[in-house]
Order: sequence, then C-alpha cells, then structure tokens
Amino acid sequence: MTDRAQRAPLEELWRRYDRYRGRFVLAIVLSTINKIADVVPELLIGAAVDVVVRGDGSFVADVLGVESRFAQLGWLAAINALVWVVESLSQYLAAVAWRGLAQSVEHDLRVEAYDHAQRLSTTWHESRPQGATLATINDDVNQLERFLDLGAPALLQTVLNVLLVGAVFAAASWQLLVLAFLPIPLIVLGSLWFQRRLEPLYAAVRQRVADLSGLIAANLGGISTIKAFTAECRERARVEAASVAYRQANVDAIRTSAAFVPLVRMAILAGFTCTLLFGGWATLEGELEVGLYSVLVFMTQRLLWPLTEVAEMLDLYQRGRASTARILALLDEPVTVPAGRVRLAGPVAGRLELTGVRAGYADGPDVLHDVDLVVPAGETHAIVGPTGAGKSTLLRLMLRFDDPRSGRVSLDGTDLRELRWESLRGSIGYVAQEVFLFAGTIAENIAYGRPGASAEQIRRAARHAAADDFIEALPDGYDTWVGERGVTLSGGQRQRLALARALLRDPAVLILDEATSAVDNETEAAIQRSLRIATRDRTAIMVAHRLSTVRHADRIWVLDAGRIVESGTHDELVAADGAYASLWRVQTGESRPGTPDA
Repeated sequence: MTDRAQRAPLEELWRRYDRYRGRFVLAIVLSTINKIADVVPELLIGAAVDVVVRGDGSFVADVLGVESRFAQLGWLAAINALVWVVESLSQYLAAVAWRGLAQSVEHDLRVEAYDHAQRLSTTWHESRPQGATLATINDDVNQLERFLDLGAPALLQTVLNVLLVGAVFAAASWQLLVLAFLPIPLIVLGSLWFQRRLEPLYAAVRQRVADLSGLIAANLGGISTIKAFTAECRERARVEAASVAYRQANVDAIRTSAAFVPLVRMAILAGFTCTLLFGGWATLEGELEVGLYSVLVFMTQRLLWPLTEVAEMLDLYQRGRASTARILALLDEPVTVPAGRVRLAGPVAGRLELTGVRAGYADGPDVLHDVDLVVPAGETHAIVGPTGAGKSTLLRLMLRFDDPRSGRVSLDGTDLRELRWESLRGSIGYVAQEVFLFAGTIAENIAYGRPGASAEQIRRAARHAAADDFIEALPDGYDTWVGERGVTLSGGQRQRLALARALLRDPAVLILDEATSAVDNETEAAIQRSLRIATRDRTAIMVAHRLSTVRHADRIWVLDAGRIVESGTHDELVAADGAYASLWRVQTGESRPGTPDA
C-alpha cells in the first residue's frame, strides 16, 4: 500500500497542495477576527443591560470612568458601530479568501487530474467507461470545491464559536459552563458516529453518479445506433434504472444525515434550559449580575444553535471526502507507457523496425507472436491480413500507444521506449480508422496537427488529401463549422480532413489505418495519386482491407493470426500464390470467399 493510500483523502490534499497553506492560514485568521467581532455585540448588550440596571455602578462606568447613563450608552453604541464595521469587513475578506482558495484548488486539481488522465495508456481508457472518468474530473472536483467553499469555513466558525463562548462562560460561572457545555460531547460523539455511517453511503453516491454519467455519455456518443435499432425505449429504461439507483443512494444518505438534526435540537434544548433555570436562580439569589445573565442566555443560544448545522457540514465533508478519494485514486493510476528521455537528432529519417515483438492486451493472450519487420526510411509499406490478424495492434506499437511484452520497436535505431514524445509522435502523422474531429472550423481541425499553420499551408494539405474541392463547395469554405466529432460531414469527408491534418505536420513517418475505407472509388483514386506525391520523401505505413489501395507499396507484409506469413511486392505475392494471392482473388472476383481456388 502506498503512503498516499494510507493517508486520509483530505490529509493527502493538504500535503499535495502545500503552496496554498499560507492562503489557508490567512482565511483562518480572517474568519477568527470575524467570529470575535460577531460575539462582541452580545457582550455589549449585556453591558447595556448592566448600565440600565446599575447606573453609575455598572461595569462600563468602572472601566470608562463615565457616570452618566446616557454617556455610557453612547460609548457602547460607538463601540458597537466599530465592531459591526470590523465584522462586515472581515466577513467580506474571509469569504473572498475561502472562495478564492476553493476555486484555486478546484482549478489545479481538475487540470492535474485531466493531465494525468490523458497520460494514461489508451488501454486504460478503453477498459473503463468514458463517463466515469468525466464524472471524476468534473463532478467530483466540484463536490470538493463546495466543501472548501462552504463546509470548511462553516466548520471553523462552529469551532471558534464554541471556544469564544466557552471563554465567556468560564469567566462568568464555571457551574453554568459545565451545564451549558454538557450537550456538546453528546453532539460530537453523535457526529463521529454519523460520520462513520455516512462515509460508505456517500461513496455509493459517487459511484452511482459515475455509473449514470458513463451510461449517458456512451448513449449520446452512440445515438445513431440507438435510433437505427429503435432502442430509444430500451435505453430510456436503462438510464431510468441508473438514475433510480443514484436517487436511492442519495435518499439513503439523506435519510441518515437528516436524522442528526432532531437529535441535536434535543441536546440544545437541554443546555438552554439549564442556563435559563440555573442562571436565573443565581441572578435572583444575587450571585450573578442581571447584565451577565442576559449575556449568558444570549450566548447559550449562540453556542448551541449553530450545532444544528453540523449535519449539513458533515454532509459536505463526506461528499468532499468521497470525491477526493476518487480523484486521488485516478491520480494514483500508474502511467504504464511513460515518455522516454532521448531526443532524436534531426532530421528524422523514418526507419521503423520491429524485432521479436510479442504483444497483447491486459492479461489476455498474445496477439502478435515474434514479429520481425523492417520499414526502410522513405519507403511505403503496407500491412494486410484478415480481420483479427493483429494489424491494429501492430500500429499501436508503432505509435507507442502500447509497449510490446517482449522484443523491440525502434525508430532510426532508437527503441521507442527511450524517446521523448515530441521525437516519436512529433515525427509521425496518423490517420485513424475512426476519425475524430473537434468542434470548430474545418481550418482549425486541419491545423490541429500543426498549430500556427498559414492558410496556404492548410489549403495545400487539403489538396494533397483530395479534400480541397468539397471544402470549397461548402457555404463557408474553410470557415465552415464542424459539429462535435464531425457529425455534419460524411465519413469520406472526415477521412480526407484527417489525412490533411496528418499531411500538414510534414511528418517523417505517415501511418494510415484504413485511411480510404469510407471514400468512393473515384475519391480513392484521387487520394492515391496525392499520396504517391506526399509519400515520395517520407516513410509511409498503410493498413488496408482494400488491396487496391496498397498494390503500389514498396513492400506488403501479410499478417495472419499475429504472425508475418509472407512479404514482398504486389506482383511477387500474387505470383507466390499464398495468403495474399487468395485475398486478391477474392477482392477481384476471381474466387468466392471460403471456396477453394479453381
């Protein structure tokens, strides 16, 4: 178990953000000043009662040396006005300090959590619902911010209130101090008991909201599939069930936390009654001044009544604690594919080599078995094979989305595990099979691969990707807004924009994963012509099911069941009459899949 796992979540937060401790101390000081100023007016009320009852023998007369009752009351009014100014100003400054602190911690923690999440491997992201990560980075951080903004200051104010009022009682009568404070141990013990009861309940609430967020995010991402299969009612029922589970988890937590307030009120009643009766008896017996009795009655109310908010403070505390635990759990996830330290000397030639590579996913069986493959700099190589042969796994290793279980993948002779990200992925242009476009203009999406690119550079990349014609035909051309994930464009248009985005980087290595699978034959031919020009001076690796796309490659590697079964040029492989030749005959109609060759 790590040291962090052994610490309480909020303790770990205190250790993690030590740069904010000065601001935290300042907020405490301002809250303390505010609470002192908040208590003083009630002492002044007692002093005023004392002036009215005792006149020139009052406490104020003794301290200030003023005999006139009107003058004494005037002094009290002036002091009260000053105290109210101090209270108002300190309350404003304390609120600004606490809220500023909460916002700063929220901002830093959200950015840190997001940055860590994007450094985790793609395998990690693929193994959990996207909505669960989103709920942690967004909703859990918000819950922590609410505790720091509201719960922590309220808890501090309650503690200060008990200490200050206790000091007044101690100075007045130790008997009344004992009687008034009798309920407090019961309230504290009850709070601790409720805290233990609430902790698992709020952990369940955080888990349910993560489940619900994950389901909704997944459904919105697959809305077309839901509509196509008329599954709206079915999915509504799933969301309703997840929402009911979330509601029930909240109800269970609320039912427990809400039971705390009535118990506190009973304890408050006992303490207030003791002060009222025994304090009144002492005053009638002449053992306690009337003004001081008035102060103690007011103070009892002030001492005990704020404790009714302990339940709400516990609610915020437990929500914040549960959320912090989830955030820290995310930050504890190990980066299994860390960046190396080596920077390639430029210019990058682009030679890729796989030696004895064995790879797979998580704890599953090997997908690739002892793969040896060399792509000399400047050549165009293709990787083909039936579905499930391991083509995508091979590309993931070249991009270092994953590391091999054994063996070595190198770029220009350097193991990818040793390279800095800017040397590795900064040298690669990648077009995925499933194209992702960001909400923004077409120009912005193309320039994503090279921020700061000029308009001419963006247009040139679009022309090389055979995308310029359809872009110019749009109402706003390159300024046309693209919806999230590019939903306003066809699959072929998205692929051409992704290809333009990759070409704009002018990479040493271009990796194309089914880059023309969603285009028609005419557009494919146009892209192929452009690619032959674009890949003339760079290394290109193409994965394709459509063999016509790769027939002009310098070398074609044929994968089957995770092994390289043959390689060569198109003509050599067709002549060899092996696995590639069988695939070629199927695609050209010379034989049907699943039937022996004639």
